Amino acid sequence: MLTEPTSSATRTIVLIDPKADSTSSLAGRLQMQGYTVSVAEDPADGARMALADPPAAVIADLWMPSISGVQLCRLLKAEPATEHTPVILRGPDTPRNRFWAERAGASAYVVKGRMGDLVRALRQAIAAAPVSEGFFTTFAGEDIRERIAAHLDAALFESVLSSELRALGTCGAFDRLFDMFSQFVSRVATYRWLAVSTREPSRLGLHASASGRLNAEAEARAALHLDASAFVVSVEDNDACDAPLGPPPIIRAIELGGIHIGDLALSLPDGDAFQDEGFVAVIAREIAGPIRMATLVEESQRLATIDALTGLMNRRAASAVLQKDLARAARYGQSLSLILLDVDHFKMINDRLGHRTGDVVLAALGKTLLQQARLSDTAARWGGEEFVVALTCTDAAGGVTFSERLRAAIEAMVVLDSDNEPVHVTASIGVATYIPGDSLDSLVDRADRAMYAAKSSGRNRVVTAAGPDSAPGITASGTSISADRSSFSEPAKQPVARH
Repeated sequence: MLTEPTSSATRTIVLIDPKADSTSSLAGRLQMQGYTVSVAEDPADGARMALADPPAAVIADLWMPSISGVQLCRLLKAEPATEHTPVILRGPDTPRNRFWAERAGASAYVVKGRMGDLVRALRQAIAAAPVSEGFFTTFAGEDIRERIAAHLDAALFESVLSSELRALGTCGAFDRLFDMFSQFVSRVATYRWLAVSTREPSRLGLHASASGRLNAEAEARAALHLDASAFVVSVEDNDACDAPLGPPPIIRAIELGGIHIGDLALSLPDGDAFQDEGFVAVIAREIAGPIRMATLVEESQRLATIDALTGLMNRRAASAVLQKDLARAARYGQSLSLILLDVDHFKMINDRLGHRTGDVVLAALGKTLLQQARLSDTAARWGGEEFVVALTCTDAAGGVTFSERLRAAIEAMVVLDSDNEPVHVTASIGVATYIPGDSLDSLVDRADRAMYAAKSSGRNRVVTAAGPDSAPGITASGTSISADRSSFSEPAKQPVARH
């Protein structure tokens, strides 16, 4: 039943004090201040009084028999009729007591016996309380202890959820995090699909059944307003139910420190009993920290392996990948070609046009390499103005074809200096193909010798190094040119600048 409170409710106080000898003096002091005081010695009776006819404030001891002030406070804050009713707790002056009162949601904690402090805290709490809308639900007289137990169970369930989800902060990568997250959520909820989106980078984690994944992805993208560019991390198994389209998905923002980092959506089966939006709110809140941690770990790993100027792998990361490529080629008899290129006259570009223009040239070259290389290839900045590209499953002829295409793409690059004047960029390229027994050092050395030959023979060309004892073959603008091996002998004793 809905009732409208009288004006006297704004001056009514429920005072709960199991010790009757102290109640009379405190009640009298409050009555002198113009308050109407309802006294209860039993905390359960005081809770019933507050819920049945919400007062202006409730005063209770922090520690009481059967029901503590913490439990009482949480009960009143959880009930719609009393969620804005100030609760002032009293007790000994210890930091622990103040901590518990604060965590319980009390408006103030007052040392017991300091009546002046209590009166002032009461006045301030009532003044700061939101104005009531004028209606409340009348308490029907259920067992207060059962209601407290229900609220405590709900708080315990939320605490367990929070603990489990916070533990996911050690996953270190978003794909593993989402897999573990979906495993956990599917244990406590039945759903058609679960989706988590992030903004930076743009990703979509999706858990659905194998048969329903395509429809689930379309629904999730529409619900979360994601375009086709968002990278999808998909988890498919029978933990997600294969059910027809149900009610609209529950969507909650994922925020951390007031910053919107993504969204969570849960699609429930039609008619499913699990409709607790509070549950979705909790998991959306608690998954924010682990997502941020995984993103930071991934970003730190990326920065450790990526050259910031060109966006390519750095030498250390590329070396590790190339070692694996060599091992794979040796084990399975696969072909592997490696090209080493050097920007022509780069020192002249830096000296005449400035290092800023030199950086623009290197950045443009990095972009061109990424565009020309396949996903299975490895492109890296080897050092300075030198770059490598490892071409998996590519023989010598394929390496020359790719290198010539890359050489032409570099020559066609549009690069402007600080005065918006075009900068002509070319590169000399050496190609070496894997020979059984090659180490990374020997393969790179042969590519390096071939690149040196390209420099010596006029630059802006491709030189192949087919083997340790064969003469390099040179192409210039796609035309094959034979070369005498003696002109490339002992390069270490006759160094030539590669600029």
